[in-house]
Amino acid sequence: MISLIRKRGSEIDMQMPNLQKAKIRNKETVRILTDAYKVEESLKTIGRNLTYFIKTYGCQMNEHDSENIKAILEEMSFTEIDDMEKADLILLNTCAIRENAHNKVFGMIGRIKHLKEEKPHVIAGICGCMAQEESVVEDIKKKYKHIDIVFGTHNIHGLPSLLEKVIEEKERQIEVYSKEGDVIENIPVKRDSKYKAWINIMYGCDKFCTYCIVPYTRGKQRSRQHSFIIEEVKDLVKQGYKEVTLLGQNVNAYGKDLEGEYRMENLLEEVAGTGIERVRFVTSHPWDFTDAMIDTIAAHANIMPYIHLPLQAGSNTVLKRMGRRYTKEDYLTLFHKLKERIPNAAITTDIIVGFPGETKEDFEETLEVVRTCKFDGAFTFLFSPREGTPAAKMADDIPLDEKNQRLYALNEYINQYSNEANQKYLGKVVPVLLENVSEKDKTMLSGYSDTMKLVNVKAPIDALGEIINVKITDVKTWSMDGEMTNN
Repeated sequence: MISLIRKRGSEIDMQMPNLQKAKIRNKETVRILTDAYKVEESLKTIGRNLTYFIKTYGCQMNEHDSENIKAILEEMSFTEIDDMEKADLILLNTCAIRENAHNKVFGMIGRIKHLKEEKPHVIAGICGCMAQEESVVEDIKKKYKHIDIVFGTHNIHGLPSLLEKVIEEKERQIEVYSKEGDVIENIPVKRDSKYKAWINIMYGCDKFCTYCIVPYTRGKQRSRQHSFIIEEVKDLVKQGYKEVTLLGQNVNAYGKDLEGEYRMENLLEEVAGTGIERVRFVTSHPWDFTDAMIDTIAAHANIMPYIHLPLQAGSNTVLKRMGRRYTKEDYLTLFHKLKERIPNAAITTDIIVGFPGETKEDFEETLEVVRTCKFDGAFTFLFSPREGTPAAKMADDIPLDEKNQRLYALNEYINQYSNEANQKYLGKVVPVLLENVSEKDKTMLSGYSDTMKLVNVKAPIDALGEIINVKITDVKTWSMDGEMTNN
């Protein structure tokens, strides 16, 4: 058991986040560091007989960060446990993109406080995007003394030394860097799946959409060298993985910050050439989606015909206030191009409702785009102001009940078109990567089709990890049922 009775005055604020510094883009050369991560021999057994629990909020990037954190902790001899109440170390890997995520995290912080009153030896920590927010860390510093460790998105690799100070020196650690960022290679990973894997291809973002906190919490846009990415994919192929998803805040901009002409279409082609059976990528910004990318996707059967393409709004007036850098017409041109050139393409999107100044006419334009595109699905949200972003300072005079009415009206269309898109699969045979036992029926397995449709199927347990042909026998709005077939 860890003894964590702090010495009087033993709080060391090594580094607090700073919003102004996080905005800076000096175009400094990105450092690619292959030796920044290291676990000293003295720390490799510090977690022996101790357990850890990680709760992850937010996007796929956060999920992959948690995979890195798990691997680091296990190199220090900690053992993962799925019951927070029994853990010796609790980490919350947080998301900053919406207020709802903040509320959930602070609710969990309250639960941890009560837990630590009963078990004062427990170490509790906050990391991820919320840890990069100045106001959040100030609150934690002043009001939540039971949080022992805070670190950000730029120094996950430094976790061993932070834990050493907390455990051995009984000192609270707050270390968050607000900077453009480096590329840290060779951080270990403990993947959540044996069949599909996340792969970071780039970090950060330079788009600075007026509502978005990501450029502040994740740093500037910086691509990994493609040689590291390809080696990672090849290693996964050797391990028997069937699918990789290439991750970035704006994957379409991959390579723009590197010397030479190697871009996202080149990376997609090379990844497809490794022989991995499925390639996916998220998230795309419409502004950077090139014809060359479309041609590459269309030319390779193992690049899945599924594209997540955030719209955010269908009004040019709102898009301009959002800083999205494209018009409704640009988006529709790209959408139709994708549909024409990629057979069977399924396209999903993100839409924000109630952005400051959005009129009823603006909202109707968004609905018109939705009626035109008939998306396979969408993540829809009420506007959530993020402190420090330009949109947070915009006059927001739309009543909440009006915003909720608009969201309801939008979701009615989204649900309708999602169901219509799924109905087209009834009686057809689709390839499905079986990943888990079905949540709705333990006698069935579940997985995703090439077009990212959730499919439940009667199949033997030893079929997990296989891509099988499934004939769709029943269709719902958000999932399908099917049976194995040799066709």
